[in-house]
Amino acid sequence: MEAFLVSTGIVALAEMGDKTQLLALILAARFRKPWPIVLGIFTATVVNHGLAGAVGAWVNTMIGPDVLRWILGLSFIAMAIWMLIPDKLDDEGVSEHSRWGVFGTTVVAFFLAEMGDKTQIATVMLAAQYNAYLWVVLGTTLGMMLANAPVVWLGDKLVKKVPIRMVHIISAVIFLVLGVVALLAKGVPSLA
Repeated sequence: MEAFLVSTGIVALAEMGDKTQLLALILAARFRKPWPIVLGIFTATVVNHGLAGAVGAWVNTMIGPDVLRWILGLSFIAMAIWMLIPDKLDDEGVSEHSRWGVFGTTVVAFFLAEMGDKTQIATVMLAAQYNAYLWVVLGTTLGMMLANAPVVWLGDKLVKKVPIRMVHIISAVIFLVLGVVALLAKGVPSLA
């Protein structure tokens, strides 16, 4: 039980202000469908943290910090460019505009955003420390949900009052800055 509580607390705190919280807000602003986004975040987190507990240490030894830094930096810059592409979403949904839909897009985006993130690394370390794989993965997943689900719900309400184009421009600038910081950093950047 200690592994579950400690894992929940550490990840919930570590996630505050993290790039995946920004991603949750962007998804809420882009799609305006909180339920599939929250379920997508949950699914991506379970899979990502499950893999982190099982193979995270191996990945960290196989991919050097410089390669990881370039992957993160270029991914953030690509996300910044994507944010500037005008949306063509309507009230009928995104299925005709995205081959994966809201849920699938959220799962893929969140899973990739968590790669090399401090919460993924924390999951690896906590699983090793407590030798309680299931409790750690359950705890880190709950911590992620406690930090990100409210952002989705509040973000959906916020975008009804704030012009979506402004949200996209601000998000693009933030992702561009994160990409530049990642490319200029030595070793694996901490971008939260």
